Amino acid sequence: MTFTKTTEQSSKYEHLEKMSVAELLTNINNEDKTVPLAVEKALPQIEIVVAQIVAKMKLGGRLFYIGAGTSGRLGIVDASECPPTFGVPFDLVNGIIAGGDTAIRRAVENAEDNATQAWIDLQEQNINANDVVIGIAASGTTPYVIGGLQACNENNIITGSISCNAGSPLSQTAQFPIEVIVGPEFVTGSSRMKAGTAQKLVLNMISTATMIQLGKVKGNKMVDMQLSNAKLVDRGVKMIMSEIPVSYEEGSQLLSQMGSVRKAVDFFNAQKK
Repeated sequence: MTFTKTTEQSSKYEHLEKMSVAELLTNINNEDKTVPLAVEKALPQIEIVVAQIVAKMKLGGRLFYIGAGTSGRLGIVDASECPPTFGVPFDLVNGIIAGGDTAIRRAVENAEDNATQAWIDLQEQNINANDVVIGIAASGTTPYVIGGLQACNENNIITGSISCNAGSPLSQTAQFPIEVIVGPEFVTGSSRMKAGTAQKLVLNMISTATMIQLGKVKGNKMVDMQLSNAKLVDRGVKMIMSEIPVSYEEGSQLLSQMGSVRKAVDFFNAQKK
């Protein structure tokens, strides 16, 4: 497989400092419009990865994202949103970043260059053969991520990857690579832009499709979401009202009593039988 580096090539845009704000925004937006089309080409690869995750989670497995910098932060964001959205345990989907929690907010020097640390970080989470590990790296060359997947492969753990370069070392390491080729960035080498957007879109697809396959959504509603604030409680009551013939007050009481939309609806329907 040939490695074609695209995320850091010279951009077709030059002398950005001479553009007006309107020109900058228009050109950035034009570049961003190409990202969903690049993701579309990777849908077959994404489908395969989701199938692997669903199968392992049905056996009690978990999903881990590993990455450095922007890629690591995006993995953490996706993982952290799964419990409140789908009502799953906090350790079902996990994000690990090179450099640890400090690196979420500020760069940790040389963290991404340590090829052995990711496996150490995964072992601290009691990684096992029921789990799936997805390495995220726009360039597909990050030693932290590649080393982590290599160790997982050696320990019979399913590996996937998300990168934005064709045939990268990361893709060659992962058992199930996803490549979203977004092309050169508006600001050369700034992979937080199109590459970051592409990674976020793919992560949304992976976690959402997985949770739907596991029965965490009914219709198109988040019936297992955590009721962590007044807005979500109100949304939950309205979901209940759309499923069963109750008033807002009755729905609110049911939700308070049962603790989730799903349980409230199931309880009501069981009582009517």
